[in-house]
Amino acid sequence: MNIPKSLIKKYNVPVPRYTSYPPANFFHSRFTGEDIRKTIINSNADQPENISLYIHIPFCARLCLYCACNTYISHDKTLIRQYIKTLKQEILLVRDLLNSERRVSQVHWGGGTPNYLPANYIQEIMDLLYKHFRFIPQPEIAMECHPAHLTYDYLDKLDTLGFNRLSVGIQDFKEEVLKNVNRALPNLPVEEIVTFLHKRNISVNLDFVYGLPGQTTESFRKTIKKAVNIAPDRLALFSYAHVPWIKPYQKLLEKYVLPDAGLKTALFETAYKILTDNDYVSIGLDHFAKPVDELSLALANKTLSRNFQGYCTRRTTGQVYAFGVSGISQLSTGYLQNTKDLKVYRESIGKGIFPFEKAYFLNKNEKLIRYIITEIMSNRYISFEAIEKRFNRSYDTILDITGLDFDRLKAFEQEGLIEISGKEISVTHQGMFFLRNIASSFDPLIKQTDKQFSKSL
Repeated sequence: MNIPKSLIKKYNVPVPRYTSYPPANFFHSRFTGEDIRKTIINSNADQPENISLYIHIPFCARLCLYCACNTYISHDKTLIRQYIKTLKQEILLVRDLLNSERRVSQVHWGGGTPNYLPANYIQEIMDLLYKHFRFIPQPEIAMECHPAHLTYDYLDKLDTLGFNRLSVGIQDFKEEVLKNVNRALPNLPVEEIVTFLHKRNISVNLDFVYGLPGQTTESFRKTIKKAVNIAPDRLALFSYAHVPWIKPYQKLLEKYVLPDAGLKTALFETAYKILTDNDYVSIGLDHFAKPVDELSLALANKTLSRNFQGYCTRRTTGQVYAFGVSGISQLSTGYLQNTKDLKVYRESIGKGIFPFEKAYFLNKNEKLIRYIITEIMSNRYISFEAIEKRFNRSYDTILDITGLDFDRLKAFEQEGLIEISGKEISVTHQGMFFLRNIASSFDPLIKQTDKQFSKSL
């Protein structure tokens, strides 16, 4: 892949990441408690039928300056203990509204730093889930982990609790880069962590961030080569999003020279070549997986899916019910986002009130647009004939709903970013780098909005 500078300049513009449609900054507070209750109850009759559970642990030992997640830096054991108690209460509050016949296909722990918690707290929550929910055979039980807090005993405990996939946030193997962004170093050698987990049949993601101060193409080449030698099952390359208007502490990174769009592109291209040369399959926007991985197989069959937690297969796809501060439930008819305030969260749950502060309820047209954008971001392909059948809408109606600009689509084709064949659109390998831009051409909302987004590159 050799991306022309002219395309980088043209398409390095603010555009949504499309982890949801509409994006989270379109969510609003115009709803009632009854609206929420009905939405959760009605989700029982919607598709997908499976349940995906998201557990948000906001606590971290220290602040990583690149982070845009909702976190609390705390060493207050009483506060953390109270949070676990409240989390369990919230789970039961939602569970009472769900059909007991539905099955859990995915559990994902994110943060923050979930493995900052003592292992017995993890067990309390998992025991509660196993007691009150039914699971499909071989559900995905995953956790995002900071390697600074991993020990062999802790990993053994996660194994006994049924975890079968861990995402380990490496970010970079270059210590200078980690120091620049205030990231603690791994407690154990990463290669030993992966070997230890593989012996227990636990799948491993290694996650990296490109665009951090101190990264060069040569240093990042060494980082990715080391990652390939460690041989994780999956690997993610996340583009650093500099959004100081949302996270003011990111301004501290401006004392360094942040990689510009050209260097960020070079970092990605360097990693992409190493990974694909070593038989990793490019998945969606920023993931790579071994050819035998279920994500690779799903991509080949055009059955890949995506939610706030990342890419997943149709087997593990479910409507997402999120627990914890800032958690976003992704239901068939809309999104429900919890408060980000720990005190408000605790007091609401204590009164038996759902702690949602924002929501968005999709109409029929928005569901169609969401499907198109999800297919582009996941499978890099759309068939208008399939969309016509799925939504019982004519081709002309679909074009009218999306407000598709054919001149823009033709430009993508001429630039080698997509291929058009009849009523099918496929994203090329080069176009993969501009997935967000391509997806936005089907999004009528951003054509008339003052919402702020990070740049695409």
